[in-house]
Amino acid sequence: MGMNVDRSSSSSGRRTRRRKIERDINVTPLVDVMLVLLLVFMMTAATLLPVVDLELPKTDSQATSIEQDPVIVSIRQDGSLYLQDEQIFADTLVDRLSALATKGFEEKIYLQGDATADYELVVDVLSNIRDAGYSNINLVTDMKSDE
Repeated sequence: MGMNVDRSSSSSGRRTRRRKIERDINVTPLVDVMLVLLLVFMMTAATLLPVVDLELPKTDSQATSIEQDPVIVSIRQDGSLYLQDEQIFADTLVDRLSALATKGFEEKIYLQGDATADYELVVDVLSNIRDAGYSNINLVTDMKSDE
């Protein structure tokens, strides 16, 4: 009654082949997008901290981490004074720092002076920062090279 038929081959001798479905994901576009995002984040991270062009003094001390929103006071070689990246006058420093303290900034402040800046000016600015109520003052330096 029932006939067994071999379906793997037809009477003409041809075999039917099934096409295998690829289940792999092409990750090349994903990698391209991730690299572009990495570049964008790296470029924006470099612009987040205020930058004043200085040649910092070199020390042997270990590197410390800087907070996310640091208060930075900078003294350039010519004696100009900056709060973050805005140039200010020395006589307004105490008022500006006091205003920042009332806005909820941390008690930590970073002072960076050019290596060739007048030492007396750096000491005066340090004294003014203390007068503004900041007691945790960090001096920013570069690491010495092993040359």
